[in-house]
Amino acid sequence: MSVVAIPTRRHPGVRPPARPRTSPTLTITLDLVPGPLSPRLARLVQLLGELAESGEGRLRAVEDPAPVPPPAPRPAAPDHVRILAGSRMVRQGDRVIALTRIEYELLLFLAERPRRVFTRLQLLSSVWGYEHAVARTVDVHVRRLRAKLDGSEVVTTVYGVGYRLADEAPISVDHSS
Repeated sequence: MSVVAIPTRRHPGVRPPARPRTSPTLTITLDLVPGPLSPRLARLVQLLGELAESGEGRLRAVEDPAPVPPPAPRPAAPDHVRILAGSRMVRQGDRVIALTRIEYELLLFLAERPRRVFTRLQLLSSVWGYEHAVARTVDVHVRRLRAKLDGSEVVTTVYGVGYRLADEAPISVDHSS
């Protein structure tokens, strides 16, 4: 792993603060696997080295302790919903749930933001990417999502406001697969 610490530069014409403070730093951590670097990563390391050589920062390598193996996967409960973000798959127990793009994005959006209530317009803006649709479009997709995830209460309606992830929702998001 390599760590680069670069103190921020003052902009010309900006007065220094009244009290001296420690210089803020930007730390970039790269987890490097053994073997050759990809061309883009090699270019990034080269640019960081040039920045350090110019006196605007410093470059130092930090050795990691022995890697800890990931925990063995536990067998999922039959109603547990698992979102595999890397492959864009959703599993409920051993069963793969076929979701549309919007249903998947809606479920992932709510799962990554538990205990927050979102209005229909907020969901249209964040998940659909626009606000010019009928707000009841969200209701239709939530209803279809609930039907596909039969047996598990995942999305809760907050009457008069919108939707949220249920407090006891048996759901997890796995960003590694």
